[in-house]
Amino acid sequence: MARQRIRKRPMSEINVVPYIDVMLVMLVIFMITAPLLNQGVEIELPQASAEPLGPEQQDPLIVTVDRDGLMYVNVGGDPEAPVDADALVSRASAVLRQRPKVAVMVRGDAHVDYGKVVSAMTLLQQAGAPSIGLVTEPEQTGG
Repeated sequence: MARQRIRKRPMSEINVVPYIDVMLVMLVIFMITAPLLNQGVEIELPQASAEPLGPEQQDPLIVTVDRDGLMYVNVGGDPEAPVDADALVSRASAVLRQRPKVAVMVRGDAHVDYGKVVSAMTLLQQAGAPSIGLVTEPEQTGG
């Protein structure tokens, strides 16, 4: 009975071409998807239940978006008069230059188009707001 000898391959003969192919495919996927991950409006969402601002903090800069999508700013001029995008950016940037640590908040009507709220947040980012909070009303409990 003849014995067959099994020849073992030394480690230096491992075929690495499939590994290189996989690596190149993963690199192409990463290069295509990486720019897509940087789009959007940056906001900080609370990780705990929201608490009201304390009395020691400065009055926040509040932008209100009403049901019709009109924007109002609580500083400069008449806070009851709607402002356009340019006025919002100029007022917000003026406040942020004077008080860089002021809280910036957006208060949107429950029935307004979400895009209008995002628009206001984008304008505030253009004005230089480092972070933007959302104002909410406490939930009504029946009773």
